Amino acid sequence: MARRANGRMQANLGAGDWDAEAALLLAYANGDASAAQTLATELAPRVMGQAFRMLGDRAEAEDVVQEALLRLWKIAPDWRRGEARVTTWLYRVTANLCTDRLRKKRGVGLDQIAEPEDDAPSAAAMMQERSRMQALAEALAKLPDRQAQAVSLRHLEGLANPEIAEIMKISTEAVESLTARGKRSLAAVLAGRRAELGYGDE
Repeated sequence: MARRANGRMQANLGAGDWDAEAALLLAYANGDASAAQTLATELAPRVMGQAFRMLGDRAEAEDVVQEALLRLWKIAPDWRRGEARVTTWLYRVTANLCTDRLRKKRGVGLDQIAEPEDDAPSAAAMMQERSRMQALAEALAKLPDRQAQAVSLRHLEGLANPEIAEIMKISTEAVESLTARGKRSLAAVLAGRRAELGYGDE
């Protein structure tokens, strides 16, 4: 019975039913280990993408994924269904974890930042993409924490302002202000590196 119910929740989750995420989390809290596996399979790639785009470092991003999911499992018994979305909570935790790591990188040169694994088919393309990700991570590290979070969630993750407001626990107007200031700051930091990073006159 529990297995059939979990199958239905997995189908709903794939269809974007955010309430199914909460149902899976509560099922895990009640002892259903397979619910955690289903939820992790769905959410881990999103967390990985968010962390890698913010940090530009695959190993660090993987560490963030593990830490974010570990925190999710820890709060599972206290989760109050209907009060928040699991994905919203996870985006917030991931952004905070990445911001902490970016803060520690302030003042660190690009040659000191760990490089992602070279598993791309084109070495030249990989080098340029790696340079872009490292430059972006360094630039984000120079922004105030809240600006870095807002810019990442809006322009790297593609989230809408109302969802970002919920994640960051601020108003939509504050999100708009943070992202606008963050974009200007990023443009200033990266202004002299457009040609080097392959952007030309874009």
